[in-house]
Amino acid sequence: MYSKRELQVLVISDVHLGTFGCHAKELLHYLKTVNPQTLVLNGDIIDMWNFSKSYFPSAHMDVLRQIMKMASHGTHVYYITGNHDEMLRKYTDLQLGNFEIVDKLVLNLNGKRAWFFHGDVFDSSTKGYAKLLAKLGGKGYDLLILINRFINWVLQLFGREKMSFSKKVKDSVKKAVAFVNDFETTAAELAIEKNYDYVACGHIHMPQIKEVKTDKGSITYLNSGDWIENLTALEYNNGSWEIFHYDKNYFDLIYPKENFVEQDIVSKILAS
Repeated sequence: MYSKRELQVLVISDVHLGTFGCHAKELLHYLKTVNPQTLVLNGDIIDMWNFSKSYFPSAHMDVLRQIMKMASHGTHVYYITGNHDEMLRKYTDLQLGNFEIVDKLVLNLNGKRAWFFHGDVFDSSTKGYAKLLAKLGGKGYDLLILINRFINWVLQLFGREKMSFSKKVKDSVKKAVAFVNDFETTAAELAIEKNYDYVACGHIHMPQIKEVKTDKGSITYLNSGDWIENLTALEYNNGSWEIFHYDKNYFDLIYPKENFVEQDIVSKILAS
């Protein structure tokens, strides 16, 4: 029997519950092994852009139940709104016990100030006509993930290593790389101007911890990554940040009877 790891702060983002690419079972297993004092959900937890009544598996609902269970057991949960769950912004500052919906958040961590926000404010593709194109692109991305999951299932059957189509595409496009660099720099520079010590974002699905220095000062930039491709989170304890990477082999030992292959996804592809 495992014991839960105690954390001061846990940050997750870009889970995209309600989409084919979401690794809800893996996230659920991870959440059951930690006991954070504060849980920051840094945007795009529920994907309302691509939400479909015909696809919201029990594992996706179980993640929401686990989060509310953590709140009821003393974890302070902050749900920061992102672009895919922007509909929740009409409920900003709503508080129900230990659960709060906010647009941004500042926490004092061991005498240092940490600024949390999703990061879509820097992305012009989430506004105006570009927003419609982004939503359509999201549908295509979801289809790509669906096909990718099926191919990885086949690769696993033959003992081959998994591959990520979308990650290869993003890594190979110079504009995408430039956007990530600009995003990180802009977030860091803005946080330095506001005299924060840490700035933590989501949105770009790129887990990161790095020091950014400018003429006006320096700051620790953090990104919690996602639960679509990277399966990562940010963990804070005793003045130190670390990126958690989901280890399938480790969790297979904890949950030996669980089937990590999304059979419902494979069935959906075969039926289409």
